Amino acid sequence: MSEPAGIARLLERARALAAKGEDAAAKDAYLELLRLSPTHFSALNELGTLAHASNHRSAARTAYEQAVRHHPENPIGRVNLGNLLYEDGDLAAACEHFKAALAVDAGLAQAHQGLARALAELGESEAASQHFEMGFSGRASVTQLYRGTGPGVPLLVLVSIKGGNIPTRPFLDDRVFAVTALHTEFYDPRQPLPPHALVLNAIGDADLCGTALERAEEVLAHTSAPVINRPNLVRATERAGNARRLASIPGVVAPEIRLWARSRILGAEGLTFPLLLRTPGFHTGKHFVRVPGAEDLGAALAELPRDELLVIDYMDGRGADGRFRKYRVMVIDGKLYPLHLAISTNWKVHYFTSDAADSAAHRAEERRFLEDMPGVLGARAMSALSEIGRGLGLDYAGVDFGLGPDGSVLLFEANATMVIAPPEAKEIWDYRRASIDRALDATKRMLLARART
Repeated sequence: MSEPAGIARLLERARALAAKGEDAAAKDAYLELLRLSPTHFSALNELGTLAHASNHRSAARTAYEQAVRHHPENPIGRVNLGNLLYEDGDLAAACEHFKAALAVDAGLAQAHQGLARALAELGESEAASQHFEMGFSGRASVTQLYRGTGPGVPLLVLVSIKGGNIPTRPFLDDRVFAVTALHTEFYDPRQPLPPHALVLNAIGDADLCGTALERAEEVLAHTSAPVINRPNLVRATERAGNARRLASIPGVVAPEIRLWARSRILGAEGLTFPLLLRTPGFHTGKHFVRVPGAEDLGAALAELPRDELLVIDYMDGRGADGRFRKYRVMVIDGKLYPLHLAISTNWKVHYFTSDAADSAAHRAEERRFLEDMPGVLGARAMSALSEIGRGLGLDYAGVDFGLGPDGSVLLFEANATMVIAPPEAKEIWDYRRASIDRALDATKRMLLARART
């Protein structure tokens, strides 16, 4: 049954506005349509996609949930909601929606792809591999929507099917860059590469993506375009080796990190407690535990997937007030950009679990860091961070660290996978916007400058 002419015209108008990058006008058109037809699938789904692209995650989730509630048989709505839930870390709920989509359309590649990523995050490697094959085989490259008014900058982005990729959404403006993503594990060297003026290697996790990085180097053998974050430099950032090499920098204190099988960990003598155990290839604190004493080792191992684990010396990064601090500084095109300071009573401190939202004092401390990084960190730490950046050699990277009593950098990690996440649209975060915008603008300028060389 065809739609009323007025609904069809509104949908066409909203799509045209969105395609031209006129997001505010497109949003108004979609909302006008929904006032006339509140359960219209395309309007709900596309409004969610528009909100997602502009980082209005709560609005995107609401739109996708409404689309799924009123159209549970439509697999595309399920996939879009599943992808958002995956990004938000709700892996179990994401899997439910991907599986529901496959129950409707067993061959839907996007559902297989999403389910594979979620299962991999959950440590279900064998099941994930099956869905990776079904989702990506024969689909190595994906051309993303370009919404600019003139010719876009053709950009080839190398990614891994397993995840561990640089989150590029905040800085790859779809009004400027015409992006093709290439999943390197399925790259066929017999096929020509998509048109490109620049290659961005977004594969960032050396511990997880060894095969993808090897294939990325094969891709680069077929292009003479400039490259951001060469794969060989990313491969050198696996956690254990990276900590060893960066520990030699004056002013850097890095933990000893060993990659050991479970049996070796259980039988090891002379371990110093507390210590940390971590499954390689995971981020945001997932599968990462603190072991207080030898008697707790068995229970801690039982929590973690995979046979080989990182055994990490514990560094006590508490300040005089007893709280843990984690600073993040981006290294973009050789320059340092302060990004955030997370403060918490928990040793596993991340910005999204920190006390910033509830503590004006913590926000004030972070503001001082963002506005006067050298004054807060001191000369020793600033020199160490500059040397870390040079040691990494990456065009885009980040450093997570604490600050020692003598001003040394207590190195937690330094690699390419760091996200520059714009804050929520709330007044309390206004003090963060300028520093984040500077880092994002520096990344965009670097990409444009390299594309012109």
